[in-house]
Amino acid sequence: MITISSRHNPFVQQCRDLARRRGAETGEVLLDGLHLLSDALAAAVPVTAAAAPDTFWQSPVGAALANALASGGTILYTGSPAVLEASSPVKAPTGIVAIARWRPADVRQVLAMSPALVVCAVHVQDPGNTGAIIRVAEAAGATGVITAAGSADPFGWKALRGSMGSAFRLPVAADAQVEAVCREARERGVRVISTSPAGGSPLHEVDLAGPALILVGGEGSGLPAHVQASADVLMQVPMREPVESLNVAVAAGVILYEAYRQRHAEART
Repeated sequence: MITISSRHNPFVQQCRDLARRRGAETGEVLLDGLHLLSDALAAAVPVTAAAAPDTFWQSPVGAALANALASGGTILYTGSPAVLEASSPVKAPTGIVAIARWRPADVRQVLAMSPALVVCAVHVQDPGNTGAIIRVAEAAGATGVITAAGSADPFGWKALRGSMGSAFRLPVAADAQVEAVCREARERGVRVISTSPAGGSPLHEVDLAGPALILVGGEGSGLPAHVQASADVLMQVPMREPVESLNVAVAAGVILYEAYRQRHAEART
């Protein structure tokens, strides 16, 4: 156990640097909180370093976690809560921070899952929404998530907290080009379905039981016209007036659970 006595400690500085950079660029991610760290361990994510106050490491939960981490070669740090707060990017630090090695999946790997049910987030710039999309995708039985270039980093600390560990269990590709994703999907026999604020077929009338790539995003304004034009099917979520749009993560959840319903209904027949 290594004691951190200064905010200028290299571990602290590395945490602060990771909080500002994209995980896809560095191959490392910042984990904040016991829940996320435990999920990473359960998913066999390599954790290189972890820090917490002495009071936590000496508790039954902390001691068990320390043993699990140490057996995997993790460097363990301790220090005062005030010093360790400098390692955390959140306003109300949990007191437990860790660094892990992780890289996004490849687009081809995500689309190779069968029967494919993949969500592609386009221009989703809020990391909380990105994380929520990944979380609901896993919950509803999707086979993967792709985030397009210009979207929030799915492996940034905010998105990871929003995904509640789902980003480590579900194949997630990042910084993809939408046109290339659609082309790859079609080559694999996966139908491309784009959400549309107006003009698309109602959600319940769209066949989601077969292999599907679902394009969502465009928070507030909807997906760009050229993105919608690249799809095989346009789909809209029915809404009562005067509501014109849904939060992108909510919309993704509604769509994915309709896909879940259709797929399970087909399995029962």
